[in-house]
Amino acid sequence: MTFWTLFLVVSLIYHVELTQGNKCVPKLFENAESVVCVCNATYCDSVVPVFQMDRGTYAVYTTSKAGLRLDKTVLLFDNPHTNYEDKALPVITINRSESHQTVLGFGGAFTDAAAINIKNLSAATQDNILLSYFSGNGIEYSLGRVPIASCDFSTRNYSYDDTPGDFNMSKFTLAPEDLQFKIPVISRAMQLSTEAGQPLMLFASPWSAPYWMKTNQDMTGEGTLKGDISGEYFQAYARYLIKFLESYQYYNITFWGLTVQNEPTDGFIPSFPFQAMGWTPTMMRDFIKEVLGPVLKENGYADLKLMILDDQRLLIEEWADIVLSDKEAAQYVSGIAVHWYIDFLTPTLLLDKVHEKYGEKFILGTEACEGSMPWQKKVVLGSWDRAEGYSHDIIQDLNHWVAGWTDWNLALNMQGGPNWVKNFVDSPIIVNAERDEFYKQPMFYIMGHVSKFVKPGSRRIGLSVSGDTDLEMVAFTVPENFKPNATVVIISNRENQDVKVVLHDPRVANITTSIPAHSILTYIWWDF
Repeated sequence: MTFWTLFLVVSLIYHVELTQGNKCVPKLFENAESVVCVCNATYCDSVVPVFQMDRGTYAVYTTSKAGLRLDKTVLLFDNPHTNYEDKALPVITINRSESHQTVLGFGGAFTDAAAINIKNLSAATQDNILLSYFSGNGIEYSLGRVPIASCDFSTRNYSYDDTPGDFNMSKFTLAPEDLQFKIPVISRAMQLSTEAGQPLMLFASPWSAPYWMKTNQDMTGEGTLKGDISGEYFQAYARYLIKFLESYQYYNITFWGLTVQNEPTDGFIPSFPFQAMGWTPTMMRDFIKEVLGPVLKENGYADLKLMILDDQRLLIEEWADIVLSDKEAAQYVSGIAVHWYIDFLTPTLLLDKVHEKYGEKFILGTEACEGSMPWQKKVVLGSWDRAEGYSHDIIQDLNHWVAGWTDWNLALNMQGGPNWVKNFVDSPIIVNAERDEFYKQPMFYIMGHVSKFVKPGSRRIGLSVSGDTDLEMVAFTVPENFKPNATVVIISNRENQDVKVVLHDPRVANITTSIPAHSILTYIWWDF
């Protein structure tokens, strides 16, 4: 062993001892596939901030069905004289000349339900949830979605102006849910995110206009805005959205983006059970170019990132063609928002086609959760199958031009709520308020494998594979200001056996590595 190799080995041991966070306290629920990690007022597992390592070394973080949770190992690159031809291993080659979309970020939603669940805990336990998501010792979420007024994940059906005929929005007022729950939680998350070096990018989404603006006189069910695009109801609704942005700005919460409508197709479903409002792509196009776009600009929100669709991937090409082929509407639109719920029925080719036609507009995943289908159990503590559902969709989306991925509720209770229509689902964090503790699901750590390492501004780069493998993978170059860029490779193995491969970076070195069965690994090294 040379002196240099010995020095690196000693440095690695010292480095690992200094850079390990708090370990997971595992809990295996009855019939669970894997463990959850238990957090309370006095203890929570953590992942220390990522910082540049020595030349010749790389870090790998592992989460597995067997119980590892973002466990960090620091290793040396392969000996440059290793003969890989003798090993007949699949070789995964980094190709930096192949550069793709720029990443916006990853995150979750500040629903009423999420904020209520967080505030139901003691102050110290509340903070541990937010530290877990947004701090440098957590998974460093960079995106946050905020419903405008109520949605199904509220405890009641409400708007911000229930006074019929108040077209000037003189009676507009935020709800107790905003003032007591969402705004305090968002403010703390913003503080933690800023301290971690990445200000939180928030985007807002409306579920419905106030009942009196709608054709069915109800925030639920089948209904649209009354009148035509140039009429008083569409004008008033644009003012309603502006008032929301201004009201949150009063509390020092500024929004990066806005989707025009959450799942606009829901508003055409008879007897739809919770808040919804119907828009066709033609209606949304005309509203943007004739009303909303100009109103946003006139009120100082020209830089707000306006997104269309905010519905299933299946619809993306039709909506993009109708809205973005109109130059007057397209000038106000920055991106296309997609939900994941029927991705299993929808080819990724649609994402590729839309990017090819409208590459100047980003595609952003804005909602996803497990347990949403009628046949599914709502909360499944320790589900590894649901974790792999997340990893599969995230990696698939990222490999097809999606610039980020937003989970649904940040935290739900043991039932999967509260939800005023009992539309319960699962969440990466489940709160047990009676015990003043919460459980980090395997899904939480899957999110962390991307959100902590693939920072906003990262760019996806090419990967090629020689040899046969069913691994799912994606690679990025991550800007480090004036430092050398980092390379991040995320690999998921959903198979029942370990898979050994060689990671080949022509600019740096090689890594011979084994991907355990049912695991996800994030590799990071620096380009010296």
